[in-house]
Parts: sequence; structure tokens; C-alpha cells
Amino acid sequence: MMKLNDYTKSNELFRRALKVVPAGVYGHLGPASGCAVPISAFPLFAEKAQGAYFWDADGNRFVDYMCAYGPNILGYNDPDVEAAAIAQIKKGDCMTLPTELLVDFAELMVDTIAMADWAFFAKNGGDVTQFATMIAKAKTNRKKLVLVKGFYHGVAPWCQHIGYSGIIKEDVMNNFYIDWNAPEQLEQLVKEHPGEIAAFISTPYYHPTMVDNALPAPGYWEKIRKICDDNGIVLIIDDVRCGFRLNLKGSDYHYGIKADISCFCKALANGYNVSALCGTNEMRGAAEDIMYTGSYWLSAVPFAAAIAAIKKMKEIDVAKVVTEKGKKLTEGLVKVAKSHDFDLIVTGEPSMWYMRLGNDYPSTILHQEWVAECVKRGVFFTNHHNLFINAALSDEDIQFTWDVADEAYKAVRRMHPELNRN
Repeated sequence: MMKLNDYTKSNELFRRALKVVPAGVYGHLGPASGCAVPISAFPLFAEKAQGAYFWDADGNRFVDYMCAYGPNILGYNDPDVEAAAIAQIKKGDCMTLPTELLVDFAELMVDTIAMADWAFFAKNGGDVTQFATMIAKAKTNRKKLVLVKGFYHGVAPWCQHIGYSGIIKEDVMNNFYIDWNAPEQLEQLVKEHPGEIAAFISTPYYHPTMVDNALPAPGYWEKIRKICDDNGIVLIIDDVRCGFRLNLKGSDYHYGIKADISCFCKALANGYNVSALCGTNEMRGAAEDIMYTGSYWLSAVPFAAAIAAIKKMKEIDVAKVVTEKGKKLTEGLVKVAKSHDFDLIVTGEPSMWYMRLGNDYPSTILHQEWVAECVKRGVFFTNHHNLFINAALSDEDIQFTWDVADEAYKAVRRMHPELNRN
């Protein structure tokens, strides 16, 4: 029997945080997000990270399949990335003027991303998805956006929903929503609202929380591209989450098309705070006309880290590495589940997969219990979000994960005698 984690210090920190921080830990990292249920199974504060692991405030080590919700792709504290960042820290970070690294970074992005003729940098994924829609509206002189139901493009009001706290109808009144893999719905909107749609914005494949992920159907992106071309609609790919995990040239390239605008963040600098928007020459003038900036957007240290990260991702062919590791891991997890008569359903891309137990769908109670038992034994999953692979994950880590999954299934069966075989 594996030793179960103790979270005494983590819980103490959370009690302190509740007194001075809204919700204690807010946003996607907090217990209120719904991805950490039951709360008692999950740590809430980290102390350090290295490679494929992080250690919580109580000293428990976890094989980390959330990868900081995506930024960790090479491994925490990658030596090449850290060396580049430390060298730049000694020179300067946030200064009155940008450094040469601005030009170096933009040149590297244009050289790396197949659709890119230019690059623009900010801090968060939401910074660049919002800028992308502004560019589209400036380019087309239109105000309507089309989004895929179940989307997530950030926390700005335009990409929220009526009924969410703080959101009013005026925030989203210019949005249309269509189903994933339904280009005919976009075509119908174009017929009903000719000359009104500025942009179609979507992730490269369907990866919302809480539901199975879905890849584009054959011909889907080609149909979407043609509809946009025929009707003067800007095609925006939100590659914030899966950028570099499918193809270093961009996920639009991976799926056989060329976006007008692509948005990146997450894995871009292996954890350093920077995001990027890449565009075609047709979008350049509109981008230049918009005043859009931030006090820290041209900071040099994240640029240095990103340059080092991209160069190393190219060197090791990181998309291939994380895809192969993800395929091996998930195939093994499915086999372990089957050995206990559980049906583990894996969807999405292997490098950024989503999983759930089919045995109790749609209640997901068994799935949450299984994930909780894995976390208590040192494998960090969350319940209802896609998971991530990083290149530092070893075969030993994968085997440990399978072993933990095996013991976690046994624990779930002990909690549910009604599931036991006759």
C-alpha cells in the first residue's frame, strides 16, 4: 500500500489566504474551479518544481500532468531556458525601451510559425485573443464574432456568457455561437448576416472542460477556411493551450490550413510570462492602427526564455516527443482501467488529452474518486480539464503513474462494494 499524502501545511496556508485573498486561491488554480473535487485530496500550495514534478507545501512530490495548466512543456527549470533567463536578468528586464531581443524573438516566431509574417507580444493568452478580435474588427469594419459552443478564449467580458457574475448582455450581444464540426452552421450565419461577421475564432480542436474533446472531422478546417475566404471573414486560431504540442509550425499547419491570426501563450517560454500573436501581411495594417500595449509586455527576461525554449523545442522535436509519451501513457492507463473493469475514455490529442470514466457518466462521481486517489498517492491529475505532457516525463514516471492508477482503482472498488465482481 502506498503512503497517502498529508496536507497539513497546505490547509493551514489556505485558511490564512481566505482572510486576505478572494476565495483563498482564485481562478483556475483554486478549489472553486471544480477541477479539484474532493478538495481534501488536493494540495493547494506548491513549494518547488523540477522536471516532470512539483512538490507541495508539505513536501509531497507529484508527477505533474497539469504542467502549470500548460506552460511546462520542456520540464520545470529546464537548464537552457533558465540559463538564458538568468543571463538576461543580470542585464535588465523591464526597461524604458525594448531590447534587441524583441527583434530576435519576432524573427524566430516568423521563422517557426508557418502562417506568420509578423509577431506581437503581450503577457497572457487573453491579451492576444482580445487583440486578435480587435484586429479583425479593424480590418473588416464589422462587429460580429462567431465562436464555437463550449469555447474558452480568456476572461474578458466578450468571451464570457450571460448569467456569469459581472457579465451583461451588451458584453456578448455581438457574438454568434455554432457547434463544433458544423461548418454548415457558419455558412448559414453568413447567409443570415451578410457583411456583418468580422471573425471566426476557435481552438484548433475541441478541448473545453467538463466534456469529451473532439478532433476536427475530415475536411472541417478546409470548409471553414473557404467560407471565411469567400466572405471576407478573418480566421483566428486560438493556439494558446495546444500551441507547440501538436506541431512547432502551428496547429493550423498541423490540421492542413493557414490561419489569418494565431494566438500563443502557455508553452511559449516554458513558464515565463509572455504571449504572442502572429499574423499574415494582410492583417499587418490593421494591427499597426490599434493602440494596444502593457507596462511589462516588452520585458526582456521572458523574451530570452522564450527564444531558448523555442530553440530547444526545435532541437528535440518536442511535439513528436510529447505526442509519443502521451500515447504511451494513455494507452497504458486504459489497460490498467480495463483490468479493473473500468472504462477509461481518452479523447483529444495524446499530448493534451482528456479522460473520464465511462462507468458513471454523466455523474462523474467514480471518476472524481479515482482521480482523488491518484492525487493522494503522488500523481497530479484534475477531474474535468484536459491534461498535459512535458518532455521531461520519463518511462519510470509513466510506470509509476500506471502503478498509482492501479492502486487507485482498487481503492475505488473498496469504497463501492456494489462494483465488485460476482
